[in-house]
Amino acid sequence: MITDVPNETGPEPLAVLIVGAGFSGLAMAIRCKQAGIAPLRVIEKADSLGGTWHDNTYPGAACDVPSHLYSLSFAPKADWSRMYAPQPEILAYLRETAERHGLMPLIRLGTSFQGATWDEAGGVWRVATDRGPITARSIVSGMGGLHHPAYPDLPGRDSFAGPAFHTATWDHAVDLTGKRIGVIGTGASAIQVVPELAKVAGHLTLFQRTPPWIMPKNDHAIAERAKTRYRRLPLIRRLERARLFWLHEVRALLGFTKVSKLTGQAEALARRHLAKAVPDKALRAKLTPNYRLGCKRVLISDDYYPALQRPNVTLETGGVARVTPTGLVTQDGQAHDLDVIVYATGFDVTATFTRMTLVGRSGLTLKQAWSGGMGAYQGITVAGFPNYFMLLGPNTGLGHNSVVAMIEVQVQHVLDCLKALRRGTRVIEVRPEAQARFLDRIRTRLADSIWQAGGCRSWYLDAEGRNATLWPDSVMAYRRSARRARMADYRLG
Repeated sequence: MITDVPNETGPEPLAVLIVGAGFSGLAMAIRCKQAGIAPLRVIEKADSLGGTWHDNTYPGAACDVPSHLYSLSFAPKADWSRMYAPQPEILAYLRETAERHGLMPLIRLGTSFQGATWDEAGGVWRVATDRGPITARSIVSGMGGLHHPAYPDLPGRDSFAGPAFHTATWDHAVDLTGKRIGVIGTGASAIQVVPELAKVAGHLTLFQRTPPWIMPKNDHAIAERAKTRYRRLPLIRRLERARLFWLHEVRALLGFTKVSKLTGQAEALARRHLAKAVPDKALRAKLTPNYRLGCKRVLISDDYYPALQRPNVTLETGGVARVTPTGLVTQDGQAHDLDVIVYATGFDVTATFTRMTLVGRSGLTLKQAWSGGMGAYQGITVAGFPNYFMLLGPNTGLGHNSVVAMIEVQVQHVLDCLKALRRGTRVIEVRPEAQARFLDRIRTRLADSIWQAGGCRSWYLDAEGRNATLWPDSVMAYRRSARRARMADYRLG
C-alpha cells in the first residue's frame, strides 16, 4: 500500500491529474483546459508524448482506421498524406495538437505513475510517481492497454544468442539486411512488419499459430487537391469524416458483433481476397482461418499475402516448441537457425490496471474489486474509487470503428463529473447498483457475441474466457449510454 506523502504540487492539490499523454490523455487535457478546470497536470512515463504511437516504431507501423476518422473531431488535420496514416505522421499530429492547444507546459515527461491511495479525510488522491508524490482531487487514467508487450511462454526464450525484441520495443540499432529473421505471431503488427522485413531479409520465417482473417486495405496517397479542399472547406472534411464513420458503424448495426448473414458475406469477401492474392492451393489452405470472421481482430492489408510468396519467405505452421541459442525448434522437431527473432505477439491488455497499486475507499484495492473480473460503469468509473476515472477502460474497445470516437464520448462523460466537482461537490462516486446494472447489460450482450461463439481464442478474452475488452454494440449505442454522466447513477458528497 502507498503511504501518505507530502504534497509536491504546492499548497493546493491539483484539480485533476491525467495519467498518460496518448490520444486519451491529450483529448482529456484539451477539454479540461477549454473548460477552465485547473490546476491540471499530465504525467507520461515515456520521454515523449504519443502513447502507442510513440512506442510502436517498427517498420510498416500504420493505422488500420482511415486517417480522417482516426483523429480528434475538435483537433482536425486537413492534410493527411495517406488514407491510412503511417506511425510517424500520427505521432507528429499528436505533438502538433498538444502544442497548438498549449498543453506542453502541463505535461511532465519521464514520470511513471506507480499508484495512488484515496485520502478519505482530505478528499484527495495521494499519488506516487518515480519523480515524487502528487496530490490531486481527481485522477483520469489515459494509460490505455497497448503498452505492456506480451511474450509467448516458450522454454529457453532467454537463451537465444542473437537480437530478440518485441515489435513494441523495436531495436533500430540492429541491421536486418541479409539476416535470417524469425517472426512469431500473425496479428496486427505482424501483418504490417512482415512485408517490410521480407524486403531486406536474407530469409524470413513466419511462425503462424492461427491464420487471421484479412480484408483488402485499399490504401492510397491522398491527392493534393483533396488536401486543399479539406483545408479551404472544413464542411467537406467533416462530411468525409461522417461518411467514414457511418461506413464503419454500419458493420455493428448490421450485426458485426454477432454471427449473422453479414458474417458469411464478409467471410466470402475475405476468401476472394485470399484466392486472388494466393494462387497456390497448399499455401492458401494454410492461410484460411477455421473460425468465424470477427472472433479475432479482422486485419486489413494489400501486401501481406504477396510478401508470403516471395522466394525468401517461409510460412511455418507447426507451432514453436522452444527457443535455442541458435534459433527456434518447432513441434515437429525441426530446428530453424536464425540471426534475429521478432515477437509480434501483441499486448497484455489487462496489465495496465493489474500491475498498479490503486487503493480506494476503506482500503479497497482495484485488484480486490476486480477479483471476479474487470468491470466498470460505462467502462469509466468503479464503485469504491471516488473521483477516479478511466478512458478506454473495460469493455470500451472496438473491433469495427475508430476507438477515437469512444474516447471522445468518455471525455465528455468525465468532464461532466469534473464540472460537478468544480461546482462544490467534494466527492463523486458511481453507485454500486448502477455499476451492477450496467455490467449485467454488458454480460447479456456478450453471451452470444461473435467473440464467445466464433470458435476462437483471442486476446479479447481473459484467462477465464471473459471478454472485458470490447464494447458489444455500436459507437452510437455507447454514445447514447455514456456521453452524459447521469448524476442519479452517482453518489455526490
